[in-house]
Amino acid sequence: MAGKPLCPTQAVPPPSQLSFSFSPSLRSQRESIPQVEENRRWRKQVEESPLLCPQWRLAQRTRGWSSWRSQWPFTKATSFCKTHTRLFKKILLGLLCLAYAAYFLAACILNFQRALALFVITCLVIFALVLPFLKKLLGKKLTRCLKPFENSRLRLWMKWVFAGVSLVVLILWLALDTAQRPEQLISFAGICMFILILFACSKHHSAVSWRAVFWGLGLQFVFGVLVIRTDLGYNAFKWLGEQVQIFLNYTVAGSSFVFGDMLVKDVFAFQTLPIIIFFGCVMSILYYLGLVQWVVQKVAWFLQITMGTTATETLAVAGNIFVGMTEAPLLIRPYLADMTLSEIHAVMTGGFATISGTVLGAFISFGVDASSLISASVMAAPCALALSKLAYPEVEESKFKSEEGVKLPCGKERNVLEAASNGATDAIGLAANVAANLVAFLAVLAFINAALSWLGELVDIQGLTFQVICSYILRPMVFMMGVEWTDCPMVAELVGIKFFTNEFVAYQQLSQYKNKRLSGVEEWIEGEKQWISVRAEIITTFSLCGFANLSSIGITLGGLTSIVPHRKSDLSKVVVRALFTGACVSLISACVAGILYVPRGAEADCVSFLNTSFTNRTYETYMCCRGLFQSTSLNGTNPPSFSGPWEDKEFSALALTNCCGFYNNTVCV
Repeated sequence: MAGKPLCPTQAVPPPSQLSFSFSPSLRSQRESIPQVEENRRWRKQVEESPLLCPQWRLAQRTRGWSSWRSQWPFTKATSFCKTHTRLFKKILLGLLCLAYAAYFLAACILNFQRALALFVITCLVIFALVLPFLKKLLGKKLTRCLKPFENSRLRLWMKWVFAGVSLVVLILWLALDTAQRPEQLISFAGICMFILILFACSKHHSAVSWRAVFWGLGLQFVFGVLVIRTDLGYNAFKWLGEQVQIFLNYTVAGSSFVFGDMLVKDVFAFQTLPIIIFFGCVMSILYYLGLVQWVVQKVAWFLQITMGTTATETLAVAGNIFVGMTEAPLLIRPYLADMTLSEIHAVMTGGFATISGTVLGAFISFGVDASSLISASVMAAPCALALSKLAYPEVEESKFKSEEGVKLPCGKERNVLEAASNGATDAIGLAANVAANLVAFLAVLAFINAALSWLGELVDIQGLTFQVICSYILRPMVFMMGVEWTDCPMVAELVGIKFFTNEFVAYQQLSQYKNKRLSGVEEWIEGEKQWISVRAEIITTFSLCGFANLSSIGITLGGLTSIVPHRKSDLSKVVVRALFTGACVSLISACVAGILYVPRGAEADCVSFLNTSFTNRTYETYMCCRGLFQSTSLNGTNPPSFSGPWEDKEFSALALTNCCGFYNNTVCV
């Protein structure tokens, strides 16, 4: 019995280790090579072992064969799929493209106007996809064509010719365009004034890069012409602003569910602050997908090759169009330690001169013109670089002069859901910061106004407030921006509030003025102006677009110091100058808007408008009734007479009665 082979049941290793699979190549696809070799040696020892009976070995061999036969179809299918993965992806992508092409054509054929947004998005995506192939195909040809311009003498002549032509075009344009609207020349004089002030305060007068200055101002002016003057640019940005407003309205769905319809409709905090969270979530998703990095890199590349600025500072300023003053430096975080003082000054100026995409949604929710806000934020980027190099020129040797630029990393999130969640979570801090600032600054402003009013009453000065002081001090500067003198006190108040308090408070006050105008409130009530003109609204919107206020100094220093703590002294040296430069960027943008703004659309036909039965006061109602009042003259006890388009006395008398029901005027007595 001692030499008789055993037929164990529980004392042997598990069947999974003893079963025989006669397809090592298939198993090797799932197992590592050392594991496969170890299994082979184990099976060989088991088969040759004299202690195991032939019946047990036969059962194990049969079980291995049956297991392998049952798994063979699935294993073969898995192997085939892994081998042709790339082919399957291409087929699937092709089918999806064909399906989208069919959908796109159907949408455009049925109603092109309705599918305009889809058409624009599709064209942008196609351009982004085709651009790398165009670079590969035409890059070398363009390089060969530009070789003659590498001659230094020829390049110098080309620069002078281009500068001369640009100067002549500017002079002719100003002479012809301002012939009918001389007030535009005041805005041009304002630009010259701010540039001279910055040059007088420049850190190194002899080292100013005038190429960067003139290119930055020129790009800002050209972009302003495209947005404000051309019908295509104006309609495009107007459409973009409308789409942003529609997109932001989706916040109501989440806000209403959490807070209720009544709070969302009536309470400011539940109207505006959820928009910041929603926009922060969207921006995080776009950053995860790489869309933000792609756009920022393209804008930075264009600004760098035209203005001659370094890669790092240009990238940070371009990023400020989309992200805030504390987030943009994170794009160049590895390079901040080696940047020069001029480059750090440019990074800070870009943060002060622009607004982030997150708070852009909050400002639009106030009722501020969306197209003006978007164009102002984009126009500020080249101007910020230009004025930064004017106020703090480069005198050191930069390490980032390469035209290849700086690569931006993708988001660290693993999927879109994580990116959305992180974006919403991070935006909570920003929303809380905005709410805290509004509560604190409005309370402090009320206290300051009460204290000033008390001090003023002691010397018989009634109504002395912080806004009144700003309206007197800043009135000449606002007038140089192109604002009418009657609107200057109110605009000066807003600019002062923005710089000394907060841009949120200023935009909220501007929205109140706009709502009064649109609701048809009288322009003057008891000698006090109630709202400002449309031209003044546009100029004010541009002048307030930026984070250049005193409280932002601490935010900027705190954000940058946390990244490069060993350069805290360098950051403190340039932050005040950067704040002043960033404020000038917003004011120059307002001057450009003042030069380029012209009323759009035909004036309302007041005769036809007042012929209709109107029951609510609107801006058109007020303007038409004011025109009727000015055309009416009293003749004692006789019926009033009318001049101008109001020749029909019966109709004019009826319209006058209707207007007198809404507004008080001397002709209504």
